[in-house]
Amino acid sequence: MKMRKKADLPYKLCAHCALPFSWRKKWERDWEQVKYCSERCRRSARPAEKG
Repeated sequence: MKMRKKADLPYKLCAHCALPFSWRKKWERDWEQVKYCSERCRRSARPAEKG
């Protein structure tokens, strides 16, 4: 992959907080499945499990 400026990277809107977030190297293989900008948003979007 060529070096790119951060502004040139693809971005998505978080499904929970609706803020834009940029592509990250750790998401390279599964960018299509990434929905949330952070672990906090991912946890908050799921209904709380009580047990």
